[in-house]
Amino acid sequence: MDVQCPALLGQRWLGAPEVGKNVWAQAITEECLPPPTPVCLCSVFLRLSSMERPLTVLRVSLHHPTPGPATFANVPPQLEHDTSPLLVGRGPDAHLRLQLPRLSRRHLSLEPYLEKGGARLAFNLKVLSRKGYVWVNGLTLRFLEQMPLSTVNRVAFSGMQMVVHIEGGTSLEAFVCCFQLSPSPLIYRLQAEETDEWEIIPQKQPPSGSGKQAPGHLGFLDSPSQPRPGGAPEIQLQREPPDGALC
Repeated sequence: MDVQCPALLGQRWLGAPEVGKNVWAQAITEECLPPPTPVCLCSVFLRLSSMERPLTVLRVSLHHPTPGPATFANVPPQLEHDTSPLLVGRGPDAHLRLQLPRLSRRHLSLEPYLEKGGARLAFNLKVLSRKGYVWVNGLTLRFLEQMPLSTVNRVAFSGMQMVVHIEGGTSLEAFVCCFQLSPSPLIYRLQAEETDEWEIIPQKQPPSGSGKQAPGHLGFLDSPSQPRPGGAPEIQLQREPPDGALC
């Protein structure tokens, strides 16, 4: 081997020479080698991940108008989950734990499933609480009612506002939730005085054409399948600010 390193020319090889030969070698040290190429561990991880099937990502934004010090204490930056239902509530077995007094231990679930003939995971939202409404994309769901989610979903329950963006992947074995806290409201409703207690929501509908809503009705639709006469209140999605991001 002929390595031109001026600093080390003429140094004797420390190994055993062959018989009958006067062996001189040019030793190689770090001074003679080119500087190592820096390796980014993140890029290595991404390359390894790209060899697998990409996961579906649920980007979940959360807002509460009056959060307590422990409201979001157990919210992780991100969560990888298998295809079992992802539980939302305040109980110890909830995957997304929110410390709210009106929240049930198991309040609702996000349930992945595979549609017939589909190649990607789809999701249902199912209500698991007996004591409150869950408002989803303009519809009101009660205990054990469920509905499929679309690409962008607006959800309200127990004073919490939640927006779920679904980015489809091809993996059918797991999905990832990325959580972000928003200091600003995510959902705007007309007459947005919120309540989820069934017994205090009026059962009678206002006369048609009166243009009045019952107090505290939240602008919910009257049933999961029929829209309110005159149309539901306008809902706007606000872009979440970057400084509240957890992931």
